[in-house]
Amino acid sequence: MKKSSSQKISLGLFVILSTIILIIALYFIGNRQNLFGKTFKISAVFNNVNGLILGNNVRYSGINVGTVKNINMINDTTICVDMIIEEKFLKHIKKNAVAGISSDGLVGSMVINIAPEKAFAAPLNPGDTIKSYSKISTNDMLETLNTTNDNISLLTSDLLKITTNIQKGKGTLAMLLNDPDLATSLKNTIFNLQTASKSASNSLTEFNSIIKSINYDESLSAVLLSDSIAAIQMKSIIANLDTSSFGIDSVITNLNELVLTIKNGNGTLNYVVNDTTLVNNIDSTVKNIKEGSIRLNENLEALKHNFFFRGYFKKLERKKAKEEKNKKYKSEIND
Repeated sequence: MKKSSSQKISLGLFVILSTIILIIALYFIGNRQNLFGKTFKISAVFNNVNGLILGNNVRYSGINVGTVKNINMINDTTICVDMIIEEKFLKHIKKNAVAGISSDGLVGSMVINIAPEKAFAAPLNPGDTIKSYSKISTNDMLETLNTTNDNISLLTSDLLKITTNIQKGKGTLAMLLNDPDLATSLKNTIFNLQTASKSASNSLTEFNSIIKSINYDESLSAVLLSDSIAAIQMKSIIANLDTSSFGIDSVITNLNELVLTIKNGNGTLNYVVNDTTLVNNIDSTVKNIKEGSIRLNENLEALKHNFFFRGYFKKLERKKAKEEKNKKYKSEIND
C-alpha cells in the first residue's frame, strides 16, 4: 500500500524536528553539563583569563563542581567571569575561597580552580563574588627568562674578567692563589692565631679553677668578693686613709713651716740649733758635771773609811743586809 504525500511530509518534519531537538540537547549537555540539575551562580574578577572560554570546567579542591557561564570584560584590566555551580556544593564553599585559572594538564583546556582557605568563614551565598589570583602567563614567564638570561650573560662576563685578572696575577686574590710566600705567611698567621686562642682558653681554664678553689666560707678573697659588709668596711677604710692622707699632708706642711721658722728666726730653738758656741758650752758643762760626780763618789768613799763616819755607813750596810735577808725569806715561803 502506497503512502500518501501528506504522511511523507509529516514524517520528514518529525525527523527534522527531532534532529534539531537532539542537537540542541546535546549542545546544552556538552557545554553546561548542569541543564537538568539545581545550580547557583557566583563570580570572580581576573586581570587575565589566559584563554578561558565558555563551558570550561570549574573545580573545587580538584572536584568538578560547575562550568563557566559567562565572561564579561569590564575594562582593559578587569574581566568578570560568571560560574554555574551545583547547589549541593553550596554548603562547602566559603566566602574566603580563592579562584584561579590554570590549564588541565600541559596541553588541556583551561579550568577555574577554587581553593578553600584554612581560616573559618561563613558559607557562600548565590551571586557572591569571591577573591581571585591571576596566574603568571607564558609571556610573562618568557620575559622573566629573557631578563634572567641577560643577567646570566652579564654575570658570566664579569666572572670571565675576574678569572682573567686572577690568572694574570692582579689583585689580592691572585696573590693569595699564586704567591707561595704570602700563602706561607698567612698559614703562619693562622697558626699563631690558633696558638693564641689555645693559650687564652688555657688561661680561662686556670682562672676558672682559681675561682672554683676559693673557699667562700673562710678565705679573705671570698670575703672581699662576696661579703657586702666587708666591702662597705673596706670602702670606709679607704675613705679614712684618703682623709688621713690629707691630714698627714697638712702636718708635713706645718712641720716644713716650723723648720723654716726655726732656721730663719731668732728664737731659742734657732739659737740652740745654730749657735756652735752654745753647743761647746753645753758640752763643757756636761763634762764638768761628769767629773764632779766622779769626785763626789770618791769623797763618799773616803767618808766611809773616815773614823767619825765609819759607824754610820756600817749601820746602813747592816740594815740593807737585813732587808735583803727578809726579802729572800719571804720569797722562799711563797715558793
